[in-house]
Amino acid sequence: MNSLLRRLGIDLPIIQAPMAGVSTPEMAAAVSNAGALGSIGIGAADAETARGMIRAVRAKTDRSFQVNVFCHAPAVPDPAREAAWLARLAPEFARYGAAPPARLREIYTSFVADEATQAVLLAERPPVVSFHFGLPPQNVIASLRATGAALLATATNLEEGKTIAAAGIDAVVAQGYEAGGHRGVFDPDAPDDRLGTLALTRLLVRSLNVPVVAAGGIMDGAGIAAALALGASAAQIGTAFIGCPESSADVGFRAALFGPAAGHTVFTRAISGRPARCLSNRFTALGDEGVPAYPIAYDAGKALHAAARAAGEFGFGAQWAGQGAPLARALPAAELVARLRAELEEAPPRPGVQGHHHRPRPAPG
Repeated sequence: MNSLLRRLGIDLPIIQAPMAGVSTPEMAAAVSNAGALGSIGIGAADAETARGMIRAVRAKTDRSFQVNVFCHAPAVPDPAREAAWLARLAPEFARYGAAPPARLREIYTSFVADEATQAVLLAERPPVVSFHFGLPPQNVIASLRATGAALLATATNLEEGKTIAAAGIDAVVAQGYEAGGHRGVFDPDAPDDRLGTLALTRLLVRSLNVPVVAAGGIMDGAGIAAALALGASAAQIGTAFIGCPESSADVGFRAALFGPAAGHTVFTRAISGRPARCLSNRFTALGDEGVPAYPIAYDAGKALHAAARAAGEFGFGAQWAGQGAPLARALPAAELVARLRAELEEAPPRPGVQGHHHRPRPAPG
């Protein structure tokens, strides 16, 4: 077993991505009980909701699990821009017999400024904590490390990876451009080199002295094997778990995932205000010119989705998914992990890898 797996407390080089709004405590526990690392995303939750989610996972597993937080720069309100965006969305609201909100709010507090959620993590002591959109202050990192938590953080390029490694984080998650959901860029307005998972993983493995987790477009055991062959210590997988019955994806999201839209993912800021890969739907077709800052824009996005869904239209949902979406399978989470394990074991031997030392240990019993 490689050193990262020991640090994370797992048997398999598989991490279920912490998809805020889709991953549930039930899913995380099932994945962890199957030998991989289950995850919950609390970036969209307040402190007490986060506490309840952590405790719900612990009630269903005694294995390690991951809690993910969002470390974006707090939004700067722009009333004129927000009013213009609401005016642009007004015809869509009217189509479903609804009116847009009178004004938009910053609906999520960034972890970097959320002392209440920081206190919850220090008190609840989850085994693994991961950061997306950047890093919290160094004193917060030190406090979390003092609890014994393993720490992960997302990088989309080499510079971000170096920043993460310099901060003393245990492993870097290499989020390729293929990945679904929010792009983990530290600065969403900076130029993005759009590195794919293969290139980014290899760059980070060759350049950093910390373990690397490959993420983006990985849907099956062959994909995991490919990531390990590049030098990754594990693979993080998100879209593959959306179809599990334990996920909170609604019926419209599931229908889209297993329909033609799966083959046409696109990046958009329109839904939340930050670039994110989504199944092509009615929201992505609107374009995102003039969208307010994240997560202020999400206030409008959620309201429009609620209005449309009440009328039976699911095409305005945040249907985050990666480029591997057509490979999704509707399996219970534990069964999916078992399938991934078997596929990884069956993957062809990799030239130059002696003794298959990346292979996971057989399951007990």
